[in-house]
Amino acid sequence: MLKEKLMFAGAYKILGIRDFRCFFLARFFTQMGLSMQAAVVGWQVAQITHDPLSLGLIGLAEVIPFVCFVLYGGHVADIYSRKKLILSSMFVYFLCCACLLLLSTSLSSLIVVAGSFPIYCVIFFTGFARGLLAPAQIALMAQIVPREMYANSSAFNSMAFHVSAMGGPAIGGLICGYVNIPFAYAVVSACIITGFFLFWAISEQGIPERTSREPLFKSLTEGLKFVFSRQVIVGSMALDMFAVLFGGAVAMLPLFADQVLHVGAQGYGILRASPAIGSVMMSMILSIWPPVKNSGVKFMACVAGFGLCMIVFALSRNIYLSIAMLALSGMLDNVGVVIRSTIVQLYSPEDMRGRVGAVNGIFISSSNELGAFESGVAASLMGLIPSVIFGGFMTLVVVGLTARMAPLLRKLNLSDEIKSG
Repeated sequence: MLKEKLMFAGAYKILGIRDFRCFFLARFFTQMGLSMQAAVVGWQVAQITHDPLSLGLIGLAEVIPFVCFVLYGGHVADIYSRKKLILSSMFVYFLCCACLLLLSTSLSSLIVVAGSFPIYCVIFFTGFARGLLAPAQIALMAQIVPREMYANSSAFNSMAFHVSAMGGPAIGGLICGYVNIPFAYAVVSACIITGFFLFWAISEQGIPERTSREPLFKSLTEGLKFVFSRQVIVGSMALDMFAVLFGGAVAMLPLFADQVLHVGAQGYGILRASPAIGSVMMSMILSIWPPVKNSGVKFMACVAGFGLCMIVFALSRNIYLSIAMLALSGMLDNVGVVIRSTIVQLYSPEDMRGRVGAVNGIFISSSNELGAFESGVAASLMGLIPSVIFGGFMTLVVVGLTARMAPLLRKLNLSDEIKSG
C-alpha cells in the first residue's frame, strides 16, 4: 500500500511545476475549443451537403497548408521564442473562429450561395496556424519539465488533449441540437481566448543555443534527415500515422449517427466524444504507470487492437456497442500516443526539438486530416460501412509490416533510454 501511495504521489509531482500547470490548462482549453469547432463544422457541413466526401474535404482543407508550412514552423521554433510563436498561432485561431461565427450569422447568405466552400476557406487558414503551433508546443513542453518526467508529461499532455477532445464534441453536439451553431462558435471563441492567456502566463524559456546558423533549406532538411536516420523515431511515427490514416472513423461519425444508428446531433456528440473518454481513462492509468517497459511490443499490440475496434464498430447496429468500441479504441490509441511522444522527447536534441516536432506533426497530426479525406473517398467508392472495415483491416497489415521492418522499435524499452540519459 505504501509503495502504491508513493508511486501515485510521484506521478503527480509534475503538477508542482507552475509552468507545466499553465501549459496543461492551456492545452486543455485550446483543444476543447478546437475539438468543439471540428465537431460543429462537421455537423454543419453534413447538414449542408449530406455527402461523405464533403466531410473528407474538411480535413483536406486543413492538412494542405499545414504540411506546406509545418517544416518552416519547426525551423522558426528552433530560433525564436516558442511561447511567442504559440501566442501568434492562437490569435490566428481566434480570427478563424470569428469568421466561422460570422458565416453562421450575418454572412450566412454566403453559405446559401456557395454551400460549404466558405467554411473550407476558413479551415484552410487554420492549417497555417496549426503548422506554427504544433512544433512550438512540443518543443516548449520539453523545456519546462526535467528529462525524468518526460513520460509523465506526455501522459498528462495526452490527458489534457483527450479530456478536452471528449468534452468538446459532446458540448458542441449538444449546443447544435439544443441551441444553435452560432452559439457553439461563440463558446469555441471563449475557449481559444482562455487558452491564449494561459499560454501567456508561462515563463519565457529562452531560445536554445545552436552551434551554427544553417541556411533555411538546410535547416529544414536537417530535421528530416535526423528523423529518418533513427529507426525508432520514424518507425513510431509511421506506425501511428498509417493506423490513424486507415483506421480512423471519426470523420464519418456524422453519417453513422444519422444514417446507421439514427441518434441525431445529440448522439453524434456522444459518439464523437467516446474515443476521448477511453483516452482519458487510459491517460489516468499511464500517468501513474507509464508504458516504459516493453514499450515497442505494447505499442504494436495496442495499434492492432485499435484496428479490430474499428472493424467491430463498423459492423455494430447498437449504439451502446458502438460507444464501447470507440471508447476502447481511444484507450488503445492513447498508449501509442504516450509512447511516441516520449520517444520524440527523449531522442531529440534540444536545438532540434522544433524541427523534429514539425516532422512528427507531418506524420501524426496531418494523418487525422488525411485520414478524414481517405475515409470520405473510401466511403464514396466502397460505401460507408465497408470503407471502415477495410480501414481496420489495413491497420492490422500496417502493424505486421512495421514489426518486420522496424525491429529496434519492436524491441524498444523506454526505461533503458531514460536511465541512459
